[in-house]
Amino acid sequence: MTSEGVDTEPLDGRRRRWQEHNQVRRQVIIDAAIAVLERQAPGEEVQVQAVADEAGMSRTVIYRHFEDRSDLDRAVQRAVCEQVGVELLPALSYDGTPDQIIHRIVGSFIRWAEAHPTLYWFAERDLAGWGPSPLSQAVEQVAEGIEGIMAIVVAAMGVELSDDDRAALDPWVFGMIGAVFAAVRRWLERPVREPGIDACISILSESIWLQINGMALSRGLNLPDLPVAQLLQTLGPTDDASSEGGA
Repeated sequence: MTSEGVDTEPLDGRRRRWQEHNQVRRQVIIDAAIAVLERQAPGEEVQVQAVADEAGMSRTVIYRHFEDRSDLDRAVQRAVCEQVGVELLPALSYDGTPDQIIHRIVGSFIRWAEAHPTLYWFAERDLAGWGPSPLSQAVEQVAEGIEGIMAIVVAAMGVELSDDDRAALDPWVFGMIGAVFAAVRRWLERPVREPGIDACISILSESIWLQINGMALSRGLNLPDLPVAQLLQTLGPTDDASSEGGA
């Protein structure tokens, strides 16, 4: 028993260090793949050898850390989507009126996509047999942020949504944001990116706000033109706690 205890601890330590080493090597490979992508045009196939050269290792070493090409591609997609999440996180704050927040979120995303068109193209790629693209997580993150804003506004107005409206909120908002992502992809693919980026941001932001405001007006609601943070302060402790997820 004692001898097992003596032997196990060094083994666990070596295993942990080996796992950490593998994680570092995986990240080096992922970073190398992203660097190669950034130098290429959207749609241009990335060669594993180019990734290996960028990472300073052989193709054989790369496949020691990834099961196959699809595994590598999926890891790169996740890393790119994490970049999108980092870019969007500050925009998801409750600083500003609802339409200002929407404009800020859309603007942050479009500016990132314009700066990294190949990464956006790669993140959207459908890897057969691997389930939904990691980019859907970014769509969900934005949709949840906008849902949170809408929930605060509705609660501050003392409005009770119908069961159908409440149930439809998630797919409706998800669909709106998904449409923006698709519009940005189309805009990036145009030979000449028209309209200009500022106009593109304004038009897509306005389209979201008009849908939200239009749905509210059709139900007799006049949305207040007040900062969401101010509306949040008007809520009681119960409502406030239920809305914390988007803060």
